[in-house]
Amino acid sequence: MSQHTPPGQMAPHVPADDYRRAQATGQPVVIVVPTTAPGVPWRRLLIPFAIAGATVAGGWGLVAALCFLLDAAAHTATVIAAAAGPIGIGGITLRLARSKNT
Repeated sequence: MSQHTPPGQMAPHVPADDYRRAQATGQPVVIVVPTTAPGVPWRRLLIPFAIAGATVAGGWGLVAALCFLLDAAAHTATVIAAAAGPIGIGGITLRLARSKNT
């Protein structure tokens, strides 16, 4: 029986009473082996969706972090420009930021 069994499967067990009765009466023994489990293979479906969901969540987190860093950099540049005051080189004066009083 082992030579007719596909790799990775064990041969099905036939109870001794059924085997002896089949031998005595001459009836064939029919063994039914289900090839697939009934239902939906949830694990096969769940893993790709979990990976895709984690990728999307990570992407949105990256965008949010980038927006936060750009906002902080803009505020930092504004504070530094306001504290520095006007900058002049060779008679040309450049005011980097307007004061709130003007």
